[in-house]
Amino acid sequence: MTLVLVSSIAENGMQHEVIAGEHKFISDVDQELGGNATGPDPHQLLLAALGSCTSMTLKLFAQRRDWKLEAVKITLNEESIDDPGNPGRKMSKITRDIEVKGEFTKEQLDALRSIADKCPIHKLLTGAKQILTNLESIN
Repeated sequence: MTLVLVSSIAENGMQHEVIAGEHKFISDVDQELGGNATGPDPHQLLLAALGSCTSMTLKLFAQRRDWKLEAVKITLNEESIDDPGNPGRKMSKITRDIEVKGEFTKEQLDALRSIADKCPIHKLLTGAKQILTNLESIN
């Protein structure tokens, strides 16, 4: 089980302290949304999770095959586009551009491209999921 604690910092607009295991950092939003831009916003955090997971998955996959994967660079972009299944509505489109450094055959590049979609965060975002929300007042 993965546990992350997010707490608002009352005196600092939209800043939130994020505690993930032994790591602590700030998330925030830009000033036009009431924040101070002191940390990544939630969308950036989501893209960072996808990019990090994809890179780690590629590195592990290549490592297990003794392929010489020297480096991975992933650029991610999220944009709002028209939803073709629901006219008049919008949906998110995430573009993930991956660059790998090393000497690979076409078959190896195809395998790396395929395995990118098998990283756990990609599967979490695209697969079936359930989000349960509990809320209580703590006066």
